[in-house]
Amino acid sequence: MNKIRINKFISDAGVCSRREADRLIRDGKVKINDTLASTGNQITSEDTVTINGERVSPSQAKIYIAFNKPYGVITTTDERRSNNVIDYVDVGARVYPIGRLDVHSTGLLLLTNDGSIVNKILKSKNKKEKEYLVTLNKPIQQKDLQKLRDGIILGDHKTLPARVKKMSAKKINIVLVQGINRQIRRMCEKLGYGVVELKRIRIGSIRLGDLSPGEWRNLTKREIDTLLK
Repeated sequence: MNKIRINKFISDAGVCSRREADRLIRDGKVKINDTLASTGNQITSEDTVTINGERVSPSQAKIYIAFNKPYGVITTTDERRSNNVIDYVDVGARVYPIGRLDVHSTGLLLLTNDGSIVNKILKSKNKKEKEYLVTLNKPIQQKDLQKLRDGIILGDHKTLPARVKKMSAKKINIVLVQGINRQIRRMCEKLGYGVVELKRIRIGSIRLGDLSPGEWRNLTKREIDTLLK
């Protein structure tokens, strides 16, 4: 009988990512056959898994969504928080965002119930590009464009090289493969610039396109195939 790790089972069921599943397990919210689960536990199809007393069932249909996050919307599935992404995305199944956009940023956000693709998109070693349009509070100097390209020291780490193109005096296009918290804002602030607007327009080969703020669409089969590679 095939076995599967408990965090993968929870992730595949569309409840949350594997990392979040591990946190739920550590917090004592997950049980296997009425016994508290431990990280690393493996289960079979005959086992019953519950989270906060509710049974978790394997999800059959995988859902992949592109959403244009408006300004002020919080990247969370906690429906107790007002103006969360789930207020906008109603697909009749539980989905969760892959990565984040801070509350003041807008643009492309992917949501899914397929926990297996999270690391494929977020880990910098997988080189999934994220492209942004950034409007600054003052004209950017050429020397600072090069510093952004070469990498900026944030805390104890230097950001990976980025592709940066000047669009106008105050607007730049940045392509990253990292996902450090508030990375672009912090990089710009380190050089003395404030970010007035930040919009993500692409993740890998998936583009925001003409989606209006607050609108979403299902990914095409071709887009899904590129994510799963």
